[in-house]
Amino acid sequence: MKITIEGASEEFERRLLALIADHRHELTLAVGTEWDVERAVRYLTTLSDNALRFARLIVDADGHKAAEELRTAFHGELRGPTIALSRAVPRGVRMGWWPEGTAAPITPLYDPAHPSWQKVLAYTMTAENTEVFRAAFAQLLDGSARQHLSAEAFGGHTVPRADLDAADGGQGERS
Repeated sequence: MKITIEGASEEFERRLLALIADHRHELTLAVGTEWDVERAVRYLTTLSDNALRFARLIVDADGHKAAEELRTAFHGELRGPTIALSRAVPRGVRMGWWPEGTAAPITPLYDPAHPSWQKVLAYTMTAENTEVFRAAFAQLLDGSARQHLSAEAFGGHTVPRADLDAADGGQGERS
């Protein structure tokens, strides 16, 4: 049996998860670990500027960018961007943005003929992820990504602004 539930209340979700926990030994539970535009937007917005540029170069290269070209673009130093990229996925799991087991969207490609320590040959992204991240970058550029970026999504809360119109008779000034 396969079940998809969308739009459930918090109470329903709590009760369903409790029921699943009670029967966990009888069930196989699969969680979607694929990247979608919402996940990609959140991933990208948590990156440093250099890591964001690194990801953009890979997406612009249709998911495969030679490491030497990236080293040139980053003045020979890839540790900063690649460390930021490697930390983004576990951070998203901790924040509940995507499930455990979600694969990193950008992966290094090594020479299989030389299994010992070596420099990375290229950085790659699957064709599916390249399209998802291309759409995420487009939303970031046109401003429509705001729908995925609430304060609650990042573990915070929204504080309403004071109603200045009531205090100043609509003049926009504080008294």
